[in-house]
Amino acid sequence: MWFKNLYLYRVHDAATWPASFEEALSEQAARPIGSQEARRIGWTAPAGRAGTALLHELQGHRLITAERQERILPPAVVREEVDERASEIEQREGRKLRRQERQELKEHIYEELLPQAFVKFQRIDVWWDTNRSLIAVNTSSRKRAEEALDLLRETLGSVKVTPLATQTLPMRAMTQWLEWPERRPAALLLGDHAVLTAPGENGTINARHVDLDDDEIQGHRAAGRQVQRLAIEIESVMSFVLHDDLAIKSIRFDDILLDEASETEDDGDAVIRLEADFLLMTRALGASIDSLIAWMGGEANLASEVAA
Repeated sequence: MWFKNLYLYRVHDAATWPASFEEALSEQAARPIGSQEARRIGWTAPAGRAGTALLHELQGHRLITAERQERILPPAVVREEVDERASEIEQREGRKLRRQERQELKEHIYEELLPQAFVKFQRIDVWWDTNRSLIAVNTSSRKRAEEALDLLRETLGSVKVTPLATQTLPMRAMTQWLEWPERRPAALLLGDHAVLTAPGENGTINARHVDLDDDEIQGHRAAGRQVQRLAIEIESVMSFVLHDDLAIKSIRFDDILLDEASETEDDGDAVIRLEADFLLMTRALGASIDSLIAWMGGEANLASEVAA
């Protein structure tokens, strides 16, 4: 249940939700993918086989989970079959296939092979903090996060959200934290990983397992490079890599927090364990996100850019 990667969104409206959120979710529940479908997404139980509820709501924190199914049909397989059949036709008819004919053949083969393709399953957890009007999607891909939000919009009719943004751009804030230790917030510690970029031909420096206060790293910064990603730690809470789009990745929660979670009595009930871990985790994440926003000058005003 402990999240690994988060994309953050601000909820801008207090829309009129369905009388039963659970019922609305069930109308868009995950179903087996059809033989001719390339992909399908729907809601599934966050507790997996241990529970049937599609929604867990605790003290204003909602947990829902999207299940994404996609048929994996490697382009190389399609291409090889197209080449083979095209060659047979050309030899039989004594002519070269036109581009349009080859494209039509490719589409036919794709439809023919699709039902045989392997189906990949992916679960995408969505945390909705109604107290903070914040939605966080547990995925390493912005595209997947947007797919989960699209499903949420379809479920509820409309949800107005924008990616969370701060007054100080994350790249600028991270660059300042790296360059001027005295400007680092008291609770913020640097990790051992940073990605520094520069315009033009100078390329990117991906520094791993290094002391970021080392003279060599500081030299790259002095040469004009900006920080695109930065490993940071919020003392006694969590560590993660902050990206320049405000994505939080490679999250590792502090042992103190995990030890606290392990002491929770659940009597072997997986749903109770899930909810206890979720509540403990979201409290830590919520406070950490509040800190990040404050450290970057507060939240940017994007009211004029809000779209359904």
